[in-house]
Amino acid sequence: MRSTETSPLTRKLSVFVALSYVELAVLDRLHTRRRIFPAGRDMVHQGQSSRAAFILSAGWVCSYKLQPDGTRQIVDFQIPGDFLGLRSVLLRTSDHSFEPVMDIEASEVLDKDLLDAFAQTPRLATAILWAASRDEAMVVEHLVGIGRRDADARMAHFLLELEARLALVGLADSNGYECPLTQYHLADALGLSAVHVNRVLRHLREDGLLTFRDGHVTIHDHDALVKLAGFDASYLDQTGPLLT
Repeated sequence: MRSTETSPLTRKLSVFVALSYVELAVLDRLHTRRRIFPAGRDMVHQGQSSRAAFILSAGWVCSYKLQPDGTRQIVDFQIPGDFLGLRSVLLRTSDHSFEPVMDIEASEVLDKDLLDAFAQTPRLATAILWAASRDEAMVVEHLVGIGRRDADARMAHFLLELEARLALVGLADSNGYECPLTQYHLADALGLSAVHVNRVLRHLREDGLLTFRDGHVTIHDHDALVKLAGFDASYLDQTGPLLT
């Protein structure tokens, strides 16, 4: 079992606040209801009444909305250290579904436990609000990507964002990262067809920018990829603790 002091969530929140022993102990209690969820089966479905959130410890999840015609729009992907369904705890109903991309481990956090943790440790509550605000900023960037970036820049921006998010929790470096997403996942997230995704990834590979093959993203020319995407990582706010 992973120590909470080195858990992905702790590493992520530590970017915003230098966590105290008491705050680490509260985080540890939030990880007590650990569960395994299989790939391809919704953890939470759209419209479900929910009084719990989840902390993702291992694996990847996609959050999506299903349209009346059966098509889906992937809103985002969750990686280790992310909260799932935090908003539905307050709104009481989930406005989208969560599906594991692979077998995952996540800790269920009941609404009472979360509110108790916020009351005991206001700084931890502020750090979790920071994480939620950061997630919202990413959704805004995805909206801009779908609406205003061409397909190559959209893909480059998305894969650079994943690199930054994974690096924050120790799962990526400047050379690349493991990525279990299929071309169908990328298509549903980026508003492209699977055929178009394949074409875009080929362009990026032939231009010497990156290769996405066998579940691994290898970045060949980081600076050129950033230029193509117009990528400014400031919205991810990963510069260091603001609260000590």
